[in-house]
Amino acid sequence: MARIFNTTLNTLRGLTCIKSEAAVRQEMMIALVLAIPVAVPIAPDPGWYVAMVGALIINLAVELLNTVVEKLADRVSVEWDPKIGLVKDIGSAAVFCAVCLTGLVWATALAIRFGML
Repeated sequence: MARIFNTTLNTLRGLTCIKSEAAVRQEMMIALVLAIPVAVPIAPDPGWYVAMVGALIINLAVELLNTVVEKLADRVSVEWDPKIGLVKDIGSAAVFCAVCLTGLVWATALAIRFGML
């Protein structure tokens, strides 16, 4: 039980990055305040709702991982290094892939809801 409690504390401490990271804050606000409630009337059925919200959660998870990469890279060296720059670019590319997945899932749900598929 103590392990679960400590894990929860670690998770909550990790989520405090929303204070300092604009990208994480934006994605969390879009997901929690806007997208999750809007998904209810858009989703063609409960399975689609889970897919739509799941894509948002994946997107947020990838953004958090990208933040970790950037923070760690900045900790390793504050000077510009082409290899570290490439690592950061790869993290950004991962976020872009997650955003594309989210967009595809949501666009498909909308197309089904409005009879286009």
